[in-house]
Order: sequence, then C-alpha cells, then structure tokens
Amino acid sequence: MVIEFHLDNRSGIPTYLQLVQQVRQAVRLGILEPGDQLPTVKDVVGSLAINPNTVLKAYRELDREGLVEGRRGVGTFVSSEPPAPPPDGVKELRLGLLRWIGRARAAGLDDENMAALFADTVRPPAARRVA
Repeated sequence: MVIEFHLDNRSGIPTYLQLVQQVRQAVRLGILEPGDQLPTVKDVVGSLAINPNTVLKAYRELDREGLVEGRRGVGTFVSSEPPAPPPDGVKELRLGLLRWIGRARAAGLDDENMAALFADTVRPPAARRVA
C-alpha cells in the first residue's frame, strides 16, 4: 500500500514531524506493512511542494527509529522488523469511524469541524472536565 501525505500548515507541528507521525500511525494501524515502499522524495516534494531536505529529514528520523530502511538507489521501505501489531478491533473501529465521517459530512461538517468535534470529545475543555 502507498501512503499519501497530507500537511496541516496551521498545526504548528514542523512539516517533517507531520510526515514522521503519519508514517508511524500508518504502521501502527497496519495501513503500511513490512516491505511496503514509502513514496520517493521526489514524489513527496512534487505532491506537497516542500523542500526535499524536509522529506529526507523525516525519512532519516524514521530510519533512526527502525521503522523504515533505505535501500540505496531503490527507495525507502517499511522495516521487515514489524512493530507490535495493532490491537484487536482496530479494523472494526476504523469502519465505524468511516461511517461516522460519512454521517458528519452528510450533516455538513468539513474536515476541520470534524477534527474539532473529535478533539473536543476526546479531550474536553477544562471547564467541562472539572464540572
């Protein structure tokens, strides 16, 4: 499977860390599996219009963590030493979340509003937590 990176320029998180986090999450959830190839630096630069050094920095960090391994002249691949498998039920949770997203879109919510609703539900504002 191929991962498609997305950036949130308003998040305050450095671009390279956003890439790292997306790969970590994809591996953790089983979206990327051992042996899967990450997009080439050139492809990421072309699709996101970012500096190649940013992508290289992200890939170096992932390599340092042992999540990926670079193969000179071939590309960057998810390590053959897989991390712990995702907990049972992740696929079912994903399907439920996809259904929820469909209902949220039908209700007129965009990505930003869905993310805000989710974040507010997971981590309620301090005023509600103390109540």
